[in-house]
Amino acid sequence: MRFRRSAERVRPRLRIDPWQRVRMGLAVLGTVTIIATIGYMVLGLGFFDALYQTVITVGTVGYLEVGKPTTAFRAFTIVVILAGVGSALYTFTVLMETLIEGRLTDVFWRKRMERDIAGLVGHTIICGYGRTGSTIAHYLANAGRAAVVIDNDPDRLEDCPYPFVEGEATEDAVLEAAGLARADALVATLDTDAGNLYVTLSARAARPDLFIVARAHVPGSEPKLAQAGANRVVNPQQIGGARMAALTLQPHVADFLDVVMHDGSLEFRIEEVTVPSGSPLVGCSLRDAQIRDHTGAMVIALRSSDGEFLTNPGADTVIGSGQTLIAIGTREQLAALDQAAHPTGRP
Repeated sequence: MRFRRSAERVRPRLRIDPWQRVRMGLAVLGTVTIIATIGYMVLGLGFFDALYQTVITVGTVGYLEVGKPTTAFRAFTIVVILAGVGSALYTFTVLMETLIEGRLTDVFWRKRMERDIAGLVGHTIICGYGRTGSTIAHYLANAGRAAVVIDNDPDRLEDCPYPFVEGEATEDAVLEAAGLARADALVATLDTDAGNLYVTLSARAARPDLFIVARAHVPGSEPKLAQAGANRVVNPQQIGGARMAALTLQPHVADFLDVVMHDGSLEFRIEEVTVPSGSPLVGCSLRDAQIRDHTGAMVIALRSSDGEFLTNPGADTVIGSGQTLIAIGTREQLAALDQAAHPTGRP
C-alpha cells in the first residue's frame, strides 16, 4: 500500500526526464573513455595500457602514468582530464540529485496525502479508477463532494486529480487508509465481480451504516452483491441499454433528465432531501408546509423509509419522519428546502 500524491499538487514536470539526464551523462562519459583510449593507443600504448591510462586520468587517481610523458602525451592528457572529469562529475551530480530528490519528494507527498485524507469527513471512497471510477470521481467533484480513489495500477493514478491510495481495495488496511471510518459512501467498481463482492463484504463488516454502491458485470452477480451488503447494485450494461432505448422512444425527455441530473447547464436540477426526526415538516401536509411558497422548490415524489415511492403527491400528503423528498428547483431553492427540513443546519 502506498499513498500517492494528487495530480493537482504535482509540480510542473520537467521537459527532460531526470533519468534521461543520467543516461546522457553516462553516454558522454562512455564516449570520452572510448575516444581517450583510442587516442592513447595512437600515442603508442597498447589497448589495456591505454584503457588504464584513461581510467586513472578520468578518475583523477594519477597513480602511475604508463606512457612516455612527451609534450603530445601531456597535452592529450590535459584534454582528457577536462572532458573526462567534467562528464564524470556531471553524471555523478545528476544521479545523486535524481535519487535524493525523488526519495524526498515521495516522502513529502506521502505525508501530505496522509494528512489530506485524515482530514476528510463524509467523503466517498471509489474503489477502482477505470473508466467508470474516473467518471464517478469527476461527477462527485462537480457536485462538490470529496472523494478518495483506491487503485492498484500506478499508471491509472498518474494523472488522478483527487486524493488517492495506491493498493488493493480488497485489503482492510487500504480501506482504512482511505478513511473508511469517516466516509459516508463507498463505490465498488473494480474490474471483477469477485473483487467488488469482497470489497462490499469488508466495508459492510467494518461500517454497518455505510452506504455502498457496487458494480455488477453480469446479472447473476447482482443478488450476491446485494446479499453481501450493497445498498445499490448497478449493471452499467443494463443502464446503458435502457438509456439508449429511452433515447429512441423519448429523446427529448431523456435529454432533459440527463441534463438536469448530470450536466448542470440548466438552472433547474433534481435533488433529494431527507426529513429527520424533529424536523418542523414532520406531521405537516404538503399544503400546510407550503414548501413551494416558502422555498420555490416543487416536490415531485416522496420515498418512505421502507423504499416505497409516492409520485406526484397530493396536497394532503403528510410528511413523515425519515421520508425523502424528491424535489426540482434551482440550487438556491433546493438549498432553502434543505434548510427548511433542517432548521438548525445539517448534522
